[in-house]
Amino acid sequence: MTDLVVRKLLIDLSTPFAVRWNGGDAFRSAFFNALSMSFPIGEQYFMDSVRAGLKTLPLEAQQRFAAEVQGFVGQEATHRRIHTLFNQQLTQQGFDNALERRAAKRLQDNAHRDVRIHVAATAATEHLTAIFADWMLAHPEALEGSEDRLKTLWLWHSAEESEHCSTAFDVYQAIGGNHEWRLRLFRYITLTFFSDVTRQTIRNLWQDGALFQWSTWRSAGRFLFGDHGIISSNRGLWRAYLREDFHPRQQDTSRSAQWLRDNNVQFTVVGQPA
Repeated sequence: MTDLVVRKLLIDLSTPFAVRWNGGDAFRSAFFNALSMSFPIGEQYFMDSVRAGLKTLPLEAQQRFAAEVQGFVGQEATHRRIHTLFNQQLTQQGFDNALERRAAKRLQDNAHRDVRIHVAATAATEHLTAIFADWMLAHPEALEGSEDRLKTLWLWHSAEESEHCSTAFDVYQAIGGNHEWRLRLFRYITLTFFSDVTRQTIRNLWQDGALFQWSTWRSAGRFLFGDHGIISSNRGLWRAYLREDFHPRQQDTSRSAQWLRDNNVQFTVVGQPA
C-alpha cells in the first residue's frame, strides 16, 4: 500500500500566459496543451472508476484500500482543478477542446460496462502517465524557457502521477481483474489516448498558425523520436506492462520523491493518511 499525500499547489493561473508558453516552441506548447485538455474529464473518470471498484470489494478489503483510494482521489481532484484553470486560459486564447467532447461521448457510450473494464482502463492510462511523468522529471528541458509557475505545474503533476501509479492497478487486481483483459484495455487505451492527443495537438497547431511550419515538425521529431525523445526512449517501459508479473512499483519512482522533497515550498499539504 502507498501513503498518498494531497497537496495544494501554490501557483497563480489567473494571469494569462503566452500562446507559445513552452519556450516559444509551437509544437511543445501545442502538445502539452493537448495533454492538459484531456486531464479534467480523464481525472474525473479515474476517480469515479476507482471508487466504484472499491465499493465492489468485501468490507475488509475496502478498509485495506480506503486510505490509499482517498489519497488517489484527492490528488486527482487537485489535478483536475488546476488543469481546468490552465485550460480556461487556453479557451481565452481561442483554442477549442474537441478532445474533451470526443472523450465524453466515448465515456457515455461505455458507461454500462463492467466496473472491471473501467478500472483496467484507468490502470492502463495511469501507466502511460507514469511513463510520461518519470520522463518529464528526468528531462525538465522539455519545459525549457517556460515560466517558473508553469514548470512547477507540470513537474508537480508528474511527481504525483508517479507517486500514485499503482493504486488503480492494485484495485483492479483486488476486484478480480485478469491479465488478458488488462492487456486488451492497455492496447486500446494506448491507441485511443495517443490518437486523441495527436488530433488535438494538430488542431492546436492549426489554431496557432504553426501547423505547416518546418520548425514545428523539426521540434516534434526531436521531442518524440530524438535520442531522448518521449516515445523513442520509453518503448521498454511501455512493453513492461505486457508482462504477466508486471507491477507498477517495479518502476523507479525516486525522481518523484526527490522533486517533492526539493520543492515542498511550492505546495501545502491539505490531506494525508491518519
